[in-house]
Amino acid sequence: MLDFSEFSGLVLFMFIFTTGFWLLIFLLTFVVPYWIGGTIWENWKLKKEAKKAAQGK
Repeated sequence: MLDFSEFSGLVLFMFIFTTGFWLLIFLLTFVVPYWIGGTIWENWKLKKEAKKAAQGK
């Protein structure tokens, strides 16, 4: 049986562990793909503008 300090430590540990887990899941499913997609989109626009500028000369 756990006394109060052990129980509160366990609850705190589980809270921190599960918070980190869900933060990791959020980052991997939403933030990282958004970041990679935005980088690809920006590079595509820059190449398109560079090609247009080269043809204009």
